[in-house]
Order: sequence, then C-alpha cells, then structure tokens
Amino acid sequence: MNLILFGPPGCGKGTQAKRLVEERGMVQLSTGDMLRAAIASGSELGERVKGVLARGDLVSDEIVIALIEERLPEAEAAGGAIFDGFPRTVAQAEALDSMLAGRGTKIDLVLRLLVDEPVLLERVTGRFEQQGRPDDNPETFKTRLGAYNAQTAPLLPYYEGQGKLTAVDGMGSMEAVSAAIRSALETVGS
Repeated sequence: MNLILFGPPGCGKGTQAKRLVEERGMVQLSTGDMLRAAIASGSELGERVKGVLARGDLVSDEIVIALIEERLPEAEAAGGAIFDGFPRTVAQAEALDSMLAGRGTKIDLVLRLLVDEPVLLERVTGRFEQQGRPDDNPETFKTRLGAYNAQTAPLLPYYEGQGKLTAVDGMGSMEAVSAAIRSALETVGS
C-alpha cells in the first residue's frame, strides 16, 4: 500500500507517518527528512538545499523527485510507502504516478490532515523552540504556508478526481488522529 499524508507544515504528517511505520512496517519517505539529511551531509546539494529552505522556498521538483526515486526499492521491499511532504505540486504528483506505474504500483490513498492555521503556527513555533529547525521559525513558516497553500491547492481536485482523497481531522490528540487514519486505511480495497 502506498499512501500520501497531505497537509501544511505542522499538521502532524511526520508524527503520524512514524506511527504508521511502527504499526505497519511501511517506509516513510519524508522529503523534509531527506532534505535535512542532505544539508547535514555538507554536500554541494545540501548547501543548495540549505539556502532554499532558509528563504522558505520549495526545493525544485528535479531534486525532490530524484530523492524519492532513490528510496522506492526500499519502500517496495517493506510493502509500501508513506509519502510525507511529497508531492507538493501537480507536476510532482504526475511524476510520482508515472514512477509508480513504471514499477507496477500506484498511490492507494491520500490522507489530508486538516488543522486550523493558528494551531499550525503554535505547533511550528513550539517545534522551533525545542528543535531549532531553521525552517520552523515563525516568519519562514508564514512563507512556507503561503507556498503550500498556493502550490498544493491544485492537488486536492487532482486526487479527488482519482477517488483517493480522504480528509482527517488533525486537531485532535495524536491517538484520535491515528485512530481516524487507521479507519481510513481500512476502507482501501474494500
């Protein structure tokens, strides 16, 4: 099973993906984690990514798609992938569909985590204070949220048209959100 966790920064995608990894053994393909690892490596790519993220911009499709494609065999061996933070644009979604079709698989479900904007800001500010992630400072967050809203809005009708989009209330406790996700996963294939 391949699923996408969809939602703005701070909505809980990473937390819920980690829970699914523990419960189902799937592989989390988090573009944010992959990009932070590239930065930590000190490579040329990492330095390019660092500058882009510091401005609050989105990393190019070419870089992100290459990172995802590199990890697909691992996800297939584990029985599925949880795409976290990808795709962010229709072009990325089409590239993902094409990549997966070439491997004889597809996206089974897109879970959209719904969280009110003031709560997102509160969560990201808390994460910034605890972890010091430069992409989580309140000003950068506003830029990231604006980019997310502008660039990812077309993904809603894209996946809705495929009958794959399910909304999940992301405002509840971690356990309540996890239960709602489990319930949505049970409907796949039925």
